[in-house]
Amino acid sequence: MRVKMALRASGPSSPVASTRCIERSNGFPGATGPRLRAGSSTKPLKEFALIAALSRRFGRTGRSVLRGIGDDAAIVRPSPGYLLLLTTDLLAEGIHFDLATATFEDIGYKAAAANLSDIAAMGGTPQHLLVSLAIPTGYAASDILRLYRGVMTACRPHGVELIGGDTSASQRGLFISITLTGLVPPKEVLTRDGAKVGDLLYVTGTLGDSRAGLHLLTAKGQAQPYARHLIDRHLHPTPRITAGRLLASHGLATAAIDLSDGLSGDLAHLCTLSGVGAEIHSDTLPLSRACRAYAIASRTDPIRLALAGGEDYELLFTVPPRSRARLERLGARLGCAVSCIGTIRPKAFGLRLRNEKGSWRRLAITSYQHFQERPISL
Repeated sequence: MRVKMALRASGPSSPVASTRCIERSNGFPGATGPRLRAGSSTKPLKEFALIAALSRRFGRTGRSVLRGIGDDAAIVRPSPGYLLLLTTDLLAEGIHFDLATATFEDIGYKAAAANLSDIAAMGGTPQHLLVSLAIPTGYAASDILRLYRGVMTACRPHGVELIGGDTSASQRGLFISITLTGLVPPKEVLTRDGAKVGDLLYVTGTLGDSRAGLHLLTAKGQAQPYARHLIDRHLHPTPRITAGRLLASHGLATAAIDLSDGLSGDLAHLCTLSGVGAEIHSDTLPLSRACRAYAIASRTDPIRLALAGGEDYELLFTVPPRSRARLERLGARLGCAVSCIGTIRPKAFGLRLRNEKGSWRRLAITSYQHFQERPISL
């Protein structure tokens, strides 16, 4: 099987002798801040030298990759008996990340984590990675190597191999496009369209942490004791690969989706494709201690954080009531806590939120959507 795009250069090169980045210490390997770098003594950015450096540092592959970085296309040996999963994400500077609040390692890590989470939601095992960049004036080769370091920090624990990509100059802003492949047995694939009336709604981990972490990065309050956890959850989310595989291999989940845009919006996606409605119980939404502390300090409704906050990259999935005990027996093997937050209802029921007093209201879709006139604010 030929996978289009080995890492290659395209378009005019833009030699650069300086870089613009605010580095910040956040516990991530390689973070060396805080300090403002107005210039760099590293070598200017040159396309083919950059590709060679990336190949040397990150291009080692296993037997399934017949050709990786350096050819016109990568060649991968197919795995008999498996379905091939393909996912891609595009990240744009100023929309998905800001170099004033994230290091290059942070950006690379999160870009990869978003794709890994997609594979997790399908019940798959991630395999091969292609990274394409459009790089504006103002970056040094060392900056791009740091970005790739973040990418591979997210990918290597799951055995993912870098096999190619593309590079280009950009007239405005940094753009990152990642394509990830994965494998899943045909009878184990998870999709968004399998939820049935009566199924229980579950989520992994905790909700709202990423949104709170983003607020802390862009406002005062990073010295608070809860800030480090929330900021780390925003910059370095954990793709639930193990949980996704176990849900799929044990035949527990009838439908699944990863929470990239926010619980309210992603639940709507799942229900639309499954042709069902849902009820959510606000008092069962899993909130971390740090998120609750932030909500109190900022006078923010933590339930709104859980419903509207995106980029938690947890899994939302449905389980038949008869499988509840089997799910709970998996326990620590899932690698994270799971919480039952509601029930699938008929389509005519719509989407509703029940509070701790038992009263209902329509669940508003407050998750992030591209192309809105202005972003959602709390």
